[in-house]
Amino acid sequence: MKTEMDTINLVKRSLPRRNRNQIILKGLGVSAIVFAFLMLIILISSLVTSGYKALTQTHIEFSVYIDPAKIKPEKLPRGNFKGVLQDSIFVHHEGELSKSGQKQLAKILSNGAQFELRDRVVSDPGLIGQSITLKVPTSDPYDQLNKNLIDRQTEEEFRRLKDNEIVWFDSLDQKGLISKPINWGLILNTDSRFPELAGLRGALIGSFWALLVCFLISFPLGIGAAIYLEEFATKNKFSNFIEVNINNLAAVPSVVFGLLALAVFIGWVGLPRSAPLVGGMTLALMTMPTIIIATRAALKAVPPSIREAALGVGASRQQVVFGHVLPLAMPGILTGTIIGLAQALGETAPLLLIGMNAFITSAPGTPLDTSTALPTQIFIWADSPERGFVSRASAAILVLLTFLITMNALAIYLRNKFERTW
Repeated sequence: MKTEMDTINLVKRSLPRRNRNQIILKGLGVSAIVFAFLMLIILISSLVTSGYKALTQTHIEFSVYIDPAKIKPEKLPRGNFKGVLQDSIFVHHEGELSKSGQKQLAKILSNGAQFELRDRVVSDPGLIGQSITLKVPTSDPYDQLNKNLIDRQTEEEFRRLKDNEIVWFDSLDQKGLISKPINWGLILNTDSRFPELAGLRGALIGSFWALLVCFLISFPLGIGAAIYLEEFATKNKFSNFIEVNINNLAAVPSVVFGLLALAVFIGWVGLPRSAPLVGGMTLALMTMPTIIIATRAALKAVPPSIREAALGVGASRQQVVFGHVLPLAMPGILTGTIIGLAQALGETAPLLLIGMNAFITSAPGTPLDTSTALPTQIFIWADSPERGFVSRASAAILVLLTFLITMNALAIYLRNKFERTW
């Protein structure tokens, strides 16, 4: 009886300490969750704060007289389109301007304005000698000014725009020639060395081709390897060696796969550099271990009674696997595949090593064309010195995060919709 009472007293004395430790543990867990969400909010807020500016673009709309003396039908597509634009924009300036002043003020127009005018005239030569209304982006400094990213109170020698340039821009704004519509060019345009013209179209298509190649290679090979290892392979030292190495491959840094692709796919096989085909094959090497591990876990989750029942009615081993086990494991397989592809979409290091960070001004038409991808396009813009690329890089990150969140949400939806509990 004494021993029992001693035990009870000992437990009572330890209860405050145990409760205190439990409260501390819960507090640490809650603090970790709050800290993680706080960091996530800070990250998203910083991206939105710097990236939303790229969602709009400053435009100038004015009348352009296509002077036949400077643009002749028989010489198209050649012509002094830049001079035509300068003459038309100078109409809105009050007073005389020197040649240097004319060149200075003409910089309000984006470099792409002359090519847009050229394309319109080439498509319809009858416009020569007429006046048309042209709406084109302004150059990056004026776009930054209109978005209040250039401080007007800064001393003139430290600003990108001089006082007279700001005064002229304000006069154009007062005349209603300046607008700031949604920047659809961020999605529809390809890359450019001028921030106001740069877009993600080439990177989006390049990522699509790379992910398509990655899926077509990694999905069947990964599922096939997982089915063999889980359902058909004899459990011995060799199969255990393969399993261990597959698990190790899932933890290999992505840059190693880039070096492997550079040496094998480009160096030995001779595939084209900077092509989505090579990028997709590289990403497939990274994704296959993830798909194999997820598929094996999904196959293991199917109750043995399903296999035993099918075998009991005379089904072969192959019929059991492909007719009963695999359909029941497919939700888990799809979830693992989507998560693996989402991880591949955000990889940058292997794509940099195979040259998918080149300056490409056209969207790829096939997987063999040179291209960039979303992560490498972000890397290029973040490394550019122009201020306009800063907001575009943040906006591109938001686009990439949107795709990643969508793919993960799709994986969760498929898992919840088709998942069975046993």
